[in-house]
Amino acid sequence: MSLLQSDTQLNRHSYYEASAQRAAALPALAGSHHADVVVIGGGFAGLCCALDLRKAGYSVALLEADRVGSGASGRNGGQFIVGVASGQAPFEAQGGHAMSRRVWDMSLEAVALLKERVFEHRIVCDLATGYLTVADSPRKVRALQADAEALERDYGFSTRWLQGADLQTQIQSAHYLGATWEPVSGHLHPLKYVLGLLAAAQAAGVQVFEHSAVTGLQRGATVTAQTANGTVRANFAVLAGNCALPEWGPQVAPELSSRIMPVGTYVVGTEPLGDAFAASLLPGNSAVCDNNFAVDYFRRSADQRLLFGGGVSYSTATPRHLSDTMHRRMCRVFPQLAKTRLEYVWGGFVDITMNRAPDFGRIGGNVYYLQGFSGHGVALTGLAGRLVAQAIAGQAERLDVFARMQHRSFPGGRWLRTPSLVLGMAYHQLKDLL
Repeated sequence: MSLLQSDTQLNRHSYYEASAQRAAALPALAGSHHADVVVIGGGFAGLCCALDLRKAGYSVALLEADRVGSGASGRNGGQFIVGVASGQAPFEAQGGHAMSRRVWDMSLEAVALLKERVFEHRIVCDLATGYLTVADSPRKVRALQADAEALERDYGFSTRWLQGADLQTQIQSAHYLGATWEPVSGHLHPLKYVLGLLAAAQAAGVQVFEHSAVTGLQRGATVTAQTANGTVRANFAVLAGNCALPEWGPQVAPELSSRIMPVGTYVVGTEPLGDAFAASLLPGNSAVCDNNFAVDYFRRSADQRLLFGGGVSYSTATPRHLSDTMHRRMCRVFPQLAKTRLEYVWGGFVDITMNRAPDFGRIGGNVYYLQGFSGHGVALTGLAGRLVAQAIAGQAERLDVFARMQHRSFPGGRWLRTPSLVLGMAYHQLKDLL
């Protein structure tokens, strides 16, 4: 079973798919086409890049293997967050504080850009602000306090420290001992957002083709993307396919596929809780994530359900008894939900890098790639798309901040790297438990 097929199957019971209105599928690519830029991947990054390219006057053809938003962009936890998944340490280590500061500032820009696009294109996607990072042990409390102090000292970003009664004003759970709160990050309905971006891109003149998986990419002075029934010849190509890239690797970008790994992530949605009960769980309507290595994250939906994510799989196999496992994880945080029914259970794959830092750059002079968001891409993908659009227009300085990052391949080669990752992640999860 391919990653794309299993992604689609896992996503069949998605709350997002059930609560968003999709139009009929767009036609698949057929015949020969020409464009200034071919964008491969119809998620946040690909659509935002295409939208900015059209605004700059480029003709754009976008190829999506399934439906737009059927991958990570349309089924994630819906949290848009400042910073990057790795934290600032890899950038400090490789480029010093100046490089790390630029990345941090661009992450703030990414959140502002997401909000700007929502308002500019009048995208109805249940956007709300407020974000809690929570800690469930004394060791994790100390780590969270240290991180908050470093962000304020080194990057000027302030958070509010919450414990005891103050913490209960934001989350009614005895599971957590401390938290930081900030008003910049927040949450939204990711599929409604991605469909809003699609509508904006089409209105701007982007040609979008669904069910058009790329089977090959011929490189040279121009590039030609091949699908089962058609081709697009372009001056530039943008690879924005998330964790599908390892599948494409031998045909499209073999030099990139070993640097990312697909990781399964899962989310459940409860039955509607009612306004009062939902508000009693999360009075501030903030998005929440803990600071463990394998995180739990959750939030209220607009129709007052709890959407609860966690339970990652590093083997690409869906965990057995997923619904029961996720229900137990949820009730560990909120015992008051013990008798609450789960109406939705879904999941899929995201791509991670070895150090969890995003991996952006170019191959040759005219093939750009965006990968390795590592579960932290709702906001950053939109900025990444803009950075590539700027680079194609001749302003590559900001993209090169990320492109200078050195990324290692996962050990073990094509066949052994998944078992190696499973062992490594088990070690980190055991540390969290202990």
